[in-house]
Amino acid sequence: MVTRRQFLQVGAGGAAVLALARLGHARTAPRTAAPLGAGAREVLAAVVPVILDGALPAAPAARAARVAATIERIGQTVAGLPPHLRAEIGELFALLAFAPSRWLIAGVRAPWREASMEEIAAFLTRWRQSGWSLLRQGYLALHELVLAAHYGDAASWRAIGYPGPPSLG
Repeated sequence: MVTRRQFLQVGAGGAAVLALARLGHARTAPRTAAPLGAGAREVLAAVVPVILDGALPAAPAARAARVAATIERIGQTVAGLPPHLRAEIGELFALLAFAPSRWLIAGVRAPWREASMEEIAAFLTRWRQSGWSLLRQGYLALHELVLAAHYGDAASWRAIGYPGPPSLG
């Protein structure tokens, strides 16, 4: 049973998280029509290699190209979502891109481009196993966007032995 004190603490914590996300979103929201702003791209450039660890090419140039292609496909996916989902994903990226919330909520102290793969993996594990459904949903959004963008690209099919969709002609 949840005590009154626990209820108030969770409510205060949630309000603080939402305030930080709104402030971060205002500061990092894209100023153009691009589906992903610079903050979101920085977060994804750090998170994509961790989520796809073992599925990316070993050669640095090929690896960087696959990460960039995955981020581009995520942008295309987000651009095609309904407005309310685009807004929610934008808030997630704003929360992660804003330094104070990145540190407090994600536990990543260094800027994303300087964070180690171990630190990012620990963040993802914490969110995946969190008792807060909001953090678990944030993890699932990141995870599903990355996997769908990577494995939805025909360039990744050969590595997993998928011959492609059957021809209907």
